[in-house]
Amino acid sequence: MVRRHERSARDDPRRRPRHASRRSQRPAPEADVAGVRHAFWCAGWRCGCARKGCARWWSTCITSATRSRPRLGDGSKLGMAIAYSREDGEILGTGGALRHARHLLDDGSGAPIVVVNGKILLELELDRVLATHRAAKAEATMVLRPDPEAERWGSLRVDGSGQVVGLLGAHRPGAEAAEPLMFTGVHVLEPRFLDRIPPQGPQCVIRTAYTELFHSGTGLAGVVTRDYWWEHSTVQRYLQGVANVLEGRVRLPYAERHLRGVAASATIGAGAHVDPAAWIGEGAVIGAGAHVGPRVQIGDRAVIAPGVRLRDAIVWDGLDVTRDVECAVLSEGTG
Repeated sequence: MVRRHERSARDDPRRRPRHASRRSQRPAPEADVAGVRHAFWCAGWRCGCARKGCARWWSTCITSATRSRPRLGDGSKLGMAIAYSREDGEILGTGGALRHARHLLDDGSGAPIVVVNGKILLELELDRVLATHRAAKAEATMVLRPDPEAERWGSLRVDGSGQVVGLLGAHRPGAEAAEPLMFTGVHVLEPRFLDRIPPQGPQCVIRTAYTELFHSGTGLAGVVTRDYWWEHSTVQRYLQGVANVLEGRVRLPYAERHLRGVAASATIGAGAHVDPAAWIGEGAVIGAGAHVGPRVQIGDRAVIAPGVRLRDAIVWDGLDVTRDVECAVLSEGTG
């Protein structure tokens, strides 16, 4: 069963989406990659992993009730069940959100909970993560990855047995040296781990529950992945993430639509050029003499005027584009 988190961000400008050359009206988890919203990519990855004995699946993201419910619904079309946890007036953070939704996550069976950030794309075998979690009899297992800026973001380290021995600058005495790692936003939790989250207000799960568990000396495992992972939290990272897909740097076997090329119902005008590293959605119209690509994604029903040139750009569904665009995201209200 899947649990997707829903938050209200209208009162916090720091949480408003940054996926556009001008202010976007669509939250980050609802931004498109190859015509599919981030939230659906999350669900697709979960379905691609099949059912692995988890009681609950939790995707954390900031979005709005009016947009998410109609698009995701109850999950029946995706072969899963979706419930929503709403935070009104206050964003509770990565820990507070889990605490707030415990009634949805903990069904009393004791089965683990898988948590995944709602604005990432990844290739990761969940089997390996769950096997490590169970073999270690861990209370929590974090999926980690090497990153050149891991120290900047607060690195973690694991030893040869898969135990986390370094967390946010704290190191287990006598632990072997290990490479700095970055948390991917994917973790497996035993329901009792939620007891470690402070009971009131916004809370960071790393600085509260994970820190407490780390200093207890046992029960915290780590799985290191070198598979594809990309987080889409800024314009630049969103553009690069789409470019990674268009240039074939990621397989995404659970994709529900084509990963590059032109949809069957799209119209390409006379003399228009579409680069192989481009994605054209259903019903899109590319005007005569237009030049699309490289690294361009054109949403469903978008219209590109004759002669317009686009490079390193993303155009969301239904927009009319009448000017040249480079290194930008055109969203609702732009174009």
